[in-house]
Amino acid sequence: MEKLESKKSDMIHVTGEATGFIPARNDQGKPITVIGTEAIRQTFDDMCITQALNSRSAPGVTDLVLNPDAHCGYGAPVGCVMASPTHIYPGPVGVDIKCSMSLLQLDLPEKAIVDKATRRAIINAILERTPTGAGRGQRSVKKSRYVDNMLGIKVVTQGASKEVCDELGIPHEWAARCEDASHVAHDHTREGLCRRLDQLTAHGKSQKLIDKIRQLGSYGSGNHFGECEVVHVDPSDKAQRVAKTFGLKDKSVAFLSHCGSRGFGFNLAKHQFKSLQDMFVQWDIPLPGGSRELVYAPLGSDEANAYIDDMALAGNFATVNHLLINALILEAFQEVIPGVKGELVYFISHNIARKEIINGRETWVHRKGATRAYPGGHFALKDTPFAETGHPILLPGNPTAGSAVMVAEAGAEKSCYSVNHGAGRMMSRTRAIRELDQDAVNAQFSDSDILTNCRHYPKDEAPAAYKDFNQVLESVKKAELASEVARLQAKFVIKDQDKSWGGAA
Repeated sequence: MEKLESKKSDMIHVTGEATGFIPARNDQGKPITVIGTEAIRQTFDDMCITQALNSRSAPGVTDLVLNPDAHCGYGAPVGCVMASPTHIYPGPVGVDIKCSMSLLQLDLPEKAIVDKATRRAIINAILERTPTGAGRGQRSVKKSRYVDNMLGIKVVTQGASKEVCDELGIPHEWAARCEDASHVAHDHTREGLCRRLDQLTAHGKSQKLIDKIRQLGSYGSGNHFGECEVVHVDPSDKAQRVAKTFGLKDKSVAFLSHCGSRGFGFNLAKHQFKSLQDMFVQWDIPLPGGSRELVYAPLGSDEANAYIDDMALAGNFATVNHLLINALILEAFQEVIPGVKGELVYFISHNIARKEIINGRETWVHRKGATRAYPGGHFALKDTPFAETGHPILLPGNPTAGSAVMVAEAGAEKSCYSVNHGAGRMMSRTRAIRELDQDAVNAQFSDSDILTNCRHYPKDEAPAAYKDFNQVLESVKKAELASEVARLQAKFVIKDQDKSWGGAA
């Protein structure tokens, strides 16, 4: 009889239909929490499990969660949550700091975009305002917003302040619809961020960073996108009530965006990785699991403070980048269909470390390809529009399967109040490019009546390169982390085919 090959996913101890755990190495500490049905658990390859075990065994880590979209990442798996009350880790944030989702609701019925010529005109109007690609910024399109050095410094040190929003033509009330409208330095001040920029200037880094700020209002490459949607609110009474609070309108047009801190955050992250890796060599400290991407710094140290400050600078960029993109998207729709109005539903990140209360203790929760999920009644939502319902959770699937808007349930406590950030990769980019048929990928979009700005949709971003989105959502529901409020059906996609960065989660 042929012996079956053992997989590391066999290490998962099943506790429910969509829950389980992996014992920490040598049973040292709390086990890794696993969220996923049996079908999803089989998608966790050996490297993903190894990275999870490495991350769980890292100094100061108290909790590690594998979400259903989990796959191999940068040191830590994409789709994981890592909590530590004592240390900060750049790896479980990643190189695209505060990569995020945002959703703009338009007062436009779905019938308004049935016509392909209308959709093509809107695509062209968007591309005149929001460039795509790793190296492109506002100067490469004719209808962008101009950002000079002074305004750029305000953006990264203030975030979505009223002053910044007014100067960029962003409705300042949209800031109330952000998970975090602004970030401050480790000392809880904006002035600390200004001092950090001055330090970077002294080391010759600042001008290059300021140049990257001119990418504000642009999409990157890889898995970043803009997507025109039709909203389908779930018919349940709860979903209808929550959708009203969120501002979602059934059978109307919305716009979903996915991007982050662009070259600005990328440069800061790479600089931090190199600095900490050099320090580990100097200190002769062993790396968790031998992974150079799992470098860390004890909270309160100069190294931790520098990382927190740089993460805040990049986070402020990402926030304003999303808000500006949404303002430009609304402007593009108005050019083609005069009189259209739009309101931001929410802006939420999935590559960030935030200080939160976990198990009654102040903890830095690192979400790498994971998104926050606070249910109604959570103390952190007090005085927000979502105090009673819980905040919107924006989960991209793929253009043909659709995306989802969810809301957290009380059961999200088991996952450090977190859920997955999307579907999660099933194929590496190299494998997708090698194995998928370009004509079949293009036909899938044509058959689904989805337009794109691409001559050929990137094979490494094709729906088949990602996990089954319905299975992923089923895992979240069966684990009682969140429930569905609405599905989003794509009508056109803005995408880039530049492979130079390979995409960030």
